[in-house]
Amino acid sequence: MRHQKKGRKLGTDKSHTKAMKRSLVSALLLNDRIKTTEARAKEIRPDVDKIIGWAKKGDLHSRRLAIAKLGGDKELVREVFEKVSQGMFADRPGGYTRIMKLGYRKGDCAPMVIMELVNETVSTKKAEKPAETKKAKPKKVEKAVAEEVVEDAEAEELVDEAVAEVEAEEAKAEEVVEEAAAEVEAAADEVVAEAEAEKAAE
Repeated sequence: MRHQKKGRKLGTDKSHTKAMKRSLVSALLLNDRIKTTEARAKEIRPDVDKIIGWAKKGDLHSRRLAIAKLGGDKELVREVFEKVSQGMFADRPGGYTRIMKLGYRKGDCAPMVIMELVNETVSTKKAEKPAETKKAKPKKVEKAVAEEVVEDAEAEELVDEAVAEVEAEEAKAEEVVEEAAAEVEAAADEVVAEAEAEKAAE
């Protein structure tokens, strides 16, 4: 079982992996950019962040930790601490490295990347809005309320018109029924009169 052996397998033993990671971190801090495989770049990224974090603290204990991490290279540690003390990475809370993919290496098809230190300043978004936009909001609300009132009035007018049309149709239907009833009564009276006339004639 692989207990206490976390991390990526880089194809080497423990001592070789440790020396390789130290060499890559030193090269990145010295040259600000290196070209390596994607697995190695992702493996050394936490070490670079730790060293830059120690440099931002700037005390003696942090300096000694960085020297131990880089294998006793005091000159490189001094350069890194001086850059950070001059304002480098001052406004950046983390994410001091960038990895850009290059494609696959010819031969073993290993994914290659360029790893570099991020020197750009962090852009802060200001959420300030002009006063005109704040004053314009009630106007929009008033317009919306006025439009709703107009729509309600139009809906009421449509309902009234529909009710009036229904009432007119009902009145016409009652008139038609009354006319039909009158015609039926007149026809019945004519039939009765004709029957009485025939009886009288006999």
